[in-house]
Amino acid sequence: MTICQGPIIQTAWVTFDAEETERFLTNQIGAGGWTRIPDVHFGPDTCTYRGEPADFVAHVALSYIGDMQLEVIQPVRGESIYTEFLTRAGGGLHHICFETADIAEVEGEAAAQGIPVVQRGVMAGGAMTFAYLDGSAAAVPYIELAQIGPDMKSFFEHVKSQAAR
Repeated sequence: MTICQGPIIQTAWVTFDAEETERFLTNQIGAGGWTRIPDVHFGPDTCTYRGEPADFVAHVALSYIGDMQLEVIQPVRGESIYTEFLTRAGGGLHHICFETADIAEVEGEAAAQGIPVVQRGVMAGGAMTFAYLDGSAAAVPYIELAQIGPDMKSFFEHVKSQAAR
């Protein structure tokens, strides 16, 4: 079974400087206006990193080009796949994201194929569940799976309308 089905809904960068990366993506590839979400806290009750409870903070910025969501992540504190990536690669393209209707089923299929989940969590009181798979076999650091509820979909539509301005 193919693990990731459907279109890629997001492309994401991890960086030391979110504003600089936003400027580059706006000027070089035409990203629209950015919605910034500073100091997003991922706590041990909602997130794991390499199988252990996680506790980290990141600045997140979202924009769109057409239907493709762009995300820029700047780690602020704590250990995560974002800080791990900055240490290893110094920043850059971090992951692509596929939406899934049943994240547990896809995670199970990934495990059956020997593809580990590196980080997982729940955001906004359950509005979105995410899992990052090791994507190194496909020459992308991570593949994100996202099960997105109606409240988060509405928020993303708002972000998309702001990017179009």
